[in-house]
Amino acid sequence: MMSAKLLGVYIGAGALAADQISKAAATTYGDALAGGFPVFPGFNLIFLRNDGVTFGMLGGVPWWALSALAIGIVIWLAVLLVRAETRLEAVAYGAVIGGALGNVVDRVRFGAVTDFLDIYVGTWHWPAFNLADVAVVSGVGLLLLSEFLLSRKTRRRG
Repeated sequence: MMSAKLLGVYIGAGALAADQISKAAATTYGDALAGGFPVFPGFNLIFLRNDGVTFGMLGGVPWWALSALAIGIVIWLAVLLVRAETRLEAVAYGAVIGGALGNVVDRVRFGAVTDFLDIYVGTWHWPAFNLADVAVVSGVGLLLLSEFLLSRKTRRRG
């Protein structure tokens, strides 16, 4: 059976690869997606470049500063991945690491992150995002689930 840590590395590499492949496709069709391309009600493909972080916060901060911060966080998460005690934790850390690295690659290449997923209800649009963002949010969700399961297990013993 594959070790939890190796599984986390594979998940991170998969998240990074899926993110970069999807962003390459969005970039290739950027002109066609610029005004939004309806996929089905509530979901468009769109091409945007975000020089900030989540929801465009910190826009205008130099790309290298945001990249350096992200690399520092990735190093810290890699240490946590090595220390992970369960497969769920390792998968979670791997997903966050892969997603964070996906956005760092964009910042280094373009000075901004490529976003192309647009979810909306009526005229209200969630800020556009990408697969790296999905990986990060999913990884954080799995970490929360891991902690919840651990606390339940501890309570049953106690």
